[in-house]
Amino acid sequence: MKKWLTMFIAAMMVLVLAACTTSESSGDDENKEDKGSDESAEKVLQLNNGMEPTSLNPPIGFDAASWNILNNLMEGMTRLGKDHEPQEASAEKWDISEDKKTYTFHIREDAKWSNGDDLTAGDFEYAWKRLLDPETASPAAFLGYFIEGGEAYNNGEGSEEDVMVTAKDEKTLEVTLTAPTNYFLNVISNPAFFPVNESVATENPEWFAEADSFVGNGPFQLAEWKHDSSLVMEKSENYWDADTVKLDKVEWAMVNDTNTEYQMFEAGDLDTSGIPADNAEELLESDKAIIEDQAGTYFYRFNVTEEPFQNAKIRKAFAMAVNQQDIVQYVTKNKEEPAYGFVSYGFKDPSGNDFREQNGNLIEHNPEEAKKLLEEGMKEEGYDELPPITLTFNTSDAHASIAATLQSMFKEALGVEVKLANTEWNVFLQDQKDLKHQLSRSSFLADYADPINFLESFTTDSSMNRTGWSNSKYDELISNAKAETDEAKRWEYMYEAEKVLFEDMPIFPVHFYNQAVLQQEGVTGMVRHPVGYLELKWADKQ
Repeated sequence: MKKWLTMFIAAMMVLVLAACTTSESSGDDENKEDKGSDESAEKVLQLNNGMEPTSLNPPIGFDAASWNILNNLMEGMTRLGKDHEPQEASAEKWDISEDKKTYTFHIREDAKWSNGDDLTAGDFEYAWKRLLDPETASPAAFLGYFIEGGEAYNNGEGSEEDVMVTAKDEKTLEVTLTAPTNYFLNVISNPAFFPVNESVATENPEWFAEADSFVGNGPFQLAEWKHDSSLVMEKSENYWDADTVKLDKVEWAMVNDTNTEYQMFEAGDLDTSGIPADNAEELLESDKAIIEDQAGTYFYRFNVTEEPFQNAKIRKAFAMAVNQQDIVQYVTKNKEEPAYGFVSYGFKDPSGNDFREQNGNLIEHNPEEAKKLLEEGMKEEGYDELPPITLTFNTSDAHASIAATLQSMFKEALGVEVKLANTEWNVFLQDQKDLKHQLSRSSFLADYADPINFLESFTTDSSMNRTGWSNSKYDELISNAKAETDEAKRWEYMYEAEKVLFEDMPIFPVHFYNQAVLQQEGVTGMVRHPVGYLELKWADKQ
């Protein structure tokens, strides 16, 4: 992995980048030729988001379906640069107190909203407190627990006034953390920490739902949104760094089939595409192929509140029936690494050891042991036969292929028939949160550069848990890791926590992500951050 992964890692672009775009004139060959040959013609980049964004409300759109669009319509105090490190964005500078707990951000005088309003410190205070407001029910609220008073407010044990985020004046924001956090500037580049125009949101609480009401502060503004079909962004002339932005428009399609996407790419209707598994060997060797690092994990969640997965031995049996190497070699075929733990490669501990290598393989493909564990678990539960089992995934040809492969593996190793079910993304996600699935696919993309971000998802009260699993020892280890200032001790807590997670096995991993895409010649400057945000501020198209 590259050296920068030591400091900053992340995740989830495979699905979002595995898609591309159409425009109303995408089939017009004459228009395409004009765009390529006329320097004065509009520069229009055509991409595919794969699906409808979950939400363009920053504290709610906490997933890859929303991130790529949000990250280009809006901007936080910091923005990830071309080197994937946080750099000045809405904030032109910041001061850090001697105890490393208080940050004072100074917002640019020329930072404005797309409607012409000045961007203020009050907009950030409003947005960050909304993120933590229990009424908002943000899945990203846990990221704000670094802020003094944030967790108590979100849990209903404190008040908004106790949250240590204060607009000192129109352009100065002061934030106090619970403890020194050396990756805080990475954390706040996440879309969950984007500002919200308080006056606009007060007047229209649904400001984010349509193109004509959306107000952002990023390189692009929302021009058109045909829900479940397409979305268009235009360069924002009110953006403080508008001179850097070279594209006039970005047109996003919402196509969730990789083969269709690739056909659109081949026809010249898309500027990037995912790589269909059937053509992977050939396409990965082409001049248009790009493979970049990404930190994240493709995995499955057991619902431990539903039979038969209340039994740890049965969960382990299903996990050990999975052959991760076969899946990446014969199914996905995009040169991913098989996953035998949850934290991906690329995080270095104080001794320079990679987390994944140091903690080793915590699960292995072992059909004989799997069969034995299944029999023991069934005996413990008094089962003569297992209750019916349904494996659920959200609609995607890639997810369907992996699900069908798992179905075969469970049949071959365990003799268990598993039914498959797919649902559309928003329905799937809500049902997973509501623990309506028995066994369901999932993915994790790092939000900031530290292994704790992977592991904190499975604490008892985490909105990201979605398994029904609770373990007091695990919760204590994560709590200790977050409070520990001695780095060596902090990493030991995290190593032990991951082992506890795999002892109980509320999940099983499949593979770690990478970013394997095709990109048209003449498209330059697109930055794919390991954390899963696509950066178009520096993109160009000849």
